[in-house]
Amino acid sequence: MIYLDHAATTPLDPRVLAAMEPFLRPGATAPHGNAASEHLAGRAARAAVERARGQVAAAIGADAAEIVWTSGATESDNLAIKGALDFYRSRGRHVITALTEHKAVVDTCRDLETRGVRVTWLRPGADGRVAPQQVLEALAPDTLLVSLMWVNNETGAIQDIEALAPALRERAVLLHVDAAQAMGRVAIDLRRVPADLLSLSAHKAHGPQGIGALFVRKQPRARLAPLLHGGGHEQGMRSGTLPVHQIAGMGEAFALAAAEGPADTVRAAVLRDAMWGALGALDRIHLNAAAAPRVPQILNVSFEGVDGESLRASLPDVAVSSGAACSAATREPSYVLRALGRSDELADASLRFSFGRFTSQAEVEAAAQQVVAAVRRLRGLSPLWRDAA
Repeated sequence: MIYLDHAATTPLDPRVLAAMEPFLRPGATAPHGNAASEHLAGRAARAAVERARGQVAAAIGADAAEIVWTSGATESDNLAIKGALDFYRSRGRHVITALTEHKAVVDTCRDLETRGVRVTWLRPGADGRVAPQQVLEALAPDTLLVSLMWVNNETGAIQDIEALAPALRERAVLLHVDAAQAMGRVAIDLRRVPADLLSLSAHKAHGPQGIGALFVRKQPRARLAPLLHGGGHEQGMRSGTLPVHQIAGMGEAFALAAAEGPADTVRAAVLRDAMWGALGALDRIHLNAAAAPRVPQILNVSFEGVDGESLRASLPDVAVSSGAACSAATREPSYVLRALGRSDELADASLRFSFGRFTSQAEVEAAAQQVVAAVRRLRGLSPLWRDAA
């Protein structure tokens, strides 16, 4: 199997596994205590948690006290958006977001609409980006929060968060950024970018699944009402026993991403260009969000003249996707690509190739050959394609 679906999840880096293993071993000497306990084992677990908190904070230019552990970016998105709306309910009930956000934001905002919150849904340009001016023009006196992702999970398009954040700070509007796909792919420095809330996920950066974090700015302070109650952990924002082994893994993964991200990105650019160059053997294909600045780890291509389901079924040895993993169960064309103006047929006949730290040139070349062969075979079977040709 050639794995080119790193935007869905990345394989665990062996160095991350090594950081997690001590907390998974049985035995009286293993540091397996509850991080909230005061005995020796609990203090050892708490020390590991705080070390990882510092690693995550350092990777994004934050203070350790600004990192709140969650189960992943989905929970972080929910906590940021719902928590802010609940805590600041007297300040405003208007949220601005984009049609191309991750389902964790889209569905959260849809749910809030049923509760009387007004949501403005911005449509990006054909390049997949929402211009900062679009956001500013959508502001209203009761706007409390803007939620935009830094890197789109389907196209890799990079939003101009660095320009938008200070403009919203000047207007006292909270900014939440879903940065799940950004870690290790773009430079994140929250000392320069005044976002108030930022969602993170370990498993998009060669860390373990099931663990994430939410950055909650201390100065000026962002406040949140908790979604979970039962112990007041994580400064009262997220109750629950902490999974020490996963947290240790996330800390190590983020330390590695901060150190090796630039080199990983250079390698990914070579792989992306090799894939796109090989696919150039086909005519009438479309690079999605082509005009936008994009992270090289994600390449999204639409193929004319083929059925999307048949194309994916023709690639049993290549792990790619037609869009976000969270939307796969619906079996509908990508809502992200449709928002960019692609037809249902083209959106469905799209493949997202995403590369990671351990992807090889040989794998990319072999996968490209299989895709080219599959598209040619399916086009050859299509009367409509033959007639059009």
